[in-house]
Amino acid sequence: MKHIKITLSVLAFAIFAFNAQARDQIKIVGSSTVYPYATVVAETFGKTGKFKTPVIESTGTGGGMKLFCAGVGTNHPDITNASRAIKSKEKALCEKNGVAEIIEIVVGNDGISFAHSVNSPDIDFSKEQLWRALAHEVDVDGKLVANPYKKWSDIDSSLPSKKIEILIAPPTSGTRDAWNSLVMGKGCSKTAKSLFEANGKKAKKECAKMREDGYAVEAGENDTLIVQKLASNPDAYGFFGYSYLVANKDKIKAAAINGVKPSLEGIQDYSYPIARPLFFYVKKAHIGVVPGIEEFIKAFTSKKAMGPRGYLAEIGLVPLAKDKYKAIRTAALELQTISIK
Repeated sequence: MKHIKITLSVLAFAIFAFNAQARDQIKIVGSSTVYPYATVVAETFGKTGKFKTPVIESTGTGGGMKLFCAGVGTNHPDITNASRAIKSKEKALCEKNGVAEIIEIVVGNDGISFAHSVNSPDIDFSKEQLWRALAHEVDVDGKLVANPYKKWSDIDSSLPSKKIEILIAPPTSGTRDAWNSLVMGKGCSKTAKSLFEANGKKAKKECAKMREDGYAVEAGENDTLIVQKLASNPDAYGFFGYSYLVANKDKIKAAAINGVKPSLEGIQDYSYPIARPLFFYVKKAHIGVVPGIEEFIKAFTSKKAMGPRGYLAEIGLVPLAKDKYKAIRTAALELQTISIK
């Protein structure tokens, strides 16, 4: 019986290897935030002539994880980009579908930019003000109520007397997950948290719920489209990765958060309040079967790409600190896997 199991396992891998030969191009899915960086690396990689340029699809972090964890073989992607770490439920999905060995690589750092048109006045928000603008329920006079705020000045008289209009990422977005953790969770008032808990609800979940009355508008995974909408509407705000701010400085600018605007230095040392790491994940079973994956990992994690003076820094990636980079580079070259238990 043991012999039969081993034979079937070897046969399954042989079938996968045979089928994989039909695909000679790396397939990548995932985060819209990591997408610009991965695209530049892929194009540079393809220009060497040794391997075809990888095909990249911007599906959002959650969507990418779903595709990545669906199985092993040529019908499934080799790599998924992510603007937050893989979740335990995603690890469980991978394990269920036979994606047992996963390589995690931290690409660099990013700061979520809360942006608006260059034609609108500079502004500074606190995390609580942003939470109150977006939350499904807020505390007013010691009670939880459906969000009543229609203008920014309804939240705080020091804010503009303009309609609240915020373009938000969809629930499948890693940027939305990070926003929920760093802004909605941190900005949620103590009173609201206490009231949620007193009502038998989990404060973390309730604080992250966004209003659905037209003041927070889901704008999809296309961050370039969000930039265009902000540029044409001076009263609207939206959030996305730092690279989109850098690439569109003629159209948009960032609001300050707790008095701090996003910058390379502030994101790297995490003094900017909405800084976070970026990732990509690789299916180890595909290495050596789909051509070029190991070489792509080496190219992406090279100093030429990810280093302080690398070409990714030129388009907005905030490089890792020297010791962190060295550890990531070593793990990448050794193809070290993470635990999915």
